[in-house]
Amino acid sequence: MDSSLNRGWLNGFIGMLIFSGSLPATRVAVLEFTPLFLTGIRAVLAALLALAVLLITRQKWPQQQDIFSLIMVAAGVVIDFPLLTALALQHTTSAHSLVYIGLLPLATACFAVLRGGERPRAVFWVFSILGSLLVGAFALSHSSGGSIIGDVLMVAAVLLCGLGYAEGALLSRKLGGWQVISWALVISLPLTASVTLLVAPEAIPEVSTAAWIALTYVSLFSMWIGFIFWYRGLAQGGIAAVGQLQLLQPFFGLALAGLVLHETVQMSMIVVMTGVLVCVFGAKKFSR
Repeated sequence: MDSSLNRGWLNGFIGMLIFSGSLPATRVAVLEFTPLFLTGIRAVLAALLALAVLLITRQKWPQQQDIFSLIMVAAGVVIDFPLLTALALQHTTSAHSLVYIGLLPLATACFAVLRGGERPRAVFWVFSILGSLLVGAFALSHSSGGSIIGDVLMVAAVLLCGLGYAEGALLSRKLGGWQVISWALVISLPLTASVTLLVAPEAIPEVSTAAWIALTYVSLFSMWIGFIFWYRGLAQGGIAAVGQLQLLQPFFGLALAGLVLHETVQMSMIVVMTGVLVCVFGAKKFSR
């Protein structure tokens, strides 16, 4: 059991690291691609790769009772979260929007209780809420890059993503982590391909190398590879518990935003991150 839990936390940590680059990369890409086109094309590219792997490995088609859960995963993490964050990043900086990702663990834990029947101990909720409050306070004290529209879009994205995480993790115990995100991408393909064709520019635009790299990252890593580790980690270590690792994602993302986008990153981030680390380890200890 301990070995499985440790593997779950390791896989979850790798997934979290991969996701940390998502918002900075989206910020780069959305400067040159429209949000709708970016949402569509990243999902289409990931779906084509996922479909090829599913066919090559001869995976069985999902059973009928799994379709609804796959649709919920697709809606939450394939369509809604990428689209809402892309729209939000037209109104705010990636450094500001990243702090809302700190609310994801709490949202994921709530859906783990509602959908997965998990029952973490009371002390777990203390650490989870405290960690979210720390991230929220950090957001309020560094809100110069935000806007009301951007904030509302990010909150909506976080809630829908939390549901998609919990639902996908439950299904991963049956189908496997990479199979869940792969089938979710394939199920979304008719919609995402149609949207991509409808909003695609008439001619290939002049896009910078940085934007192409960002598009490649969000298509392959954010939409597919990251979920392979993340869903496996949630399934192995517990949805509510491993989900707390995303309290750390804003800080890794902020570091990337500072390095890649040259956005301002305050030193107070280190102090808050220390408190968040305590909350993550506390939540891990009392998650069962």
